[in-house]
Amino acid sequence: MPAPRFVEQLNAQIGNELSAHNQYLACAIYYDALTMPRMAAFFYDQALEERSHAMMMVQYLLDTDAEVTIPAVAAPTSLFADLVAPVELALAQERTVTDQINGLLRIAREESDFASEQFMQWFIKEQVEEVATMSDLLAVVRRNHDDIEEYVAREHGAEGEDATAPRQAGASG
Repeated sequence: MPAPRFVEQLNAQIGNELSAHNQYLACAIYYDALTMPRMAAFFYDQALEERSHAMMMVQYLLDTDAEVTIPAVAAPTSLFADLVAPVELALAQERTVTDQINGLLRIAREESDFASEQFMQWFIKEQVEEVATMSDLLAVVRRNHDDIEEYVAREHGAEGEDATAPRQAGASG
């Protein structure tokens, strides 16, 4: 069984991931309302990815006979000043999540919880990718609004699933 301190913080992180899901959903809806289908699809996909991260964490807790507690989450920001604001918010959010994931790894190490430390390794790699993706998208959005839809289609059009990702609770297969 994972260390109690790790379980407590992983349950909190499940809430953080679900909050990120809701925030990306709000970003997607913003772009959908502006008839920017590729940006909307990008953020709808990001929302699903955040939900899948939460469900990976749920599955880990279930697999290790630890208690799962789904915390409440605050409403997302849904009003944005311009096309850049949702991406700026997304990058800030990914940087915050990176700090949270690093904190979970730190707790696992401090508690000598080697299985939980191993579980967190995939999330460390994932956060490097997420911050890079949002940083690149922000650079494009700031540079030229006309290129946004083309950039998203070219760079994020057909990404496959990561075979090394932890299992998700409730996922078939």
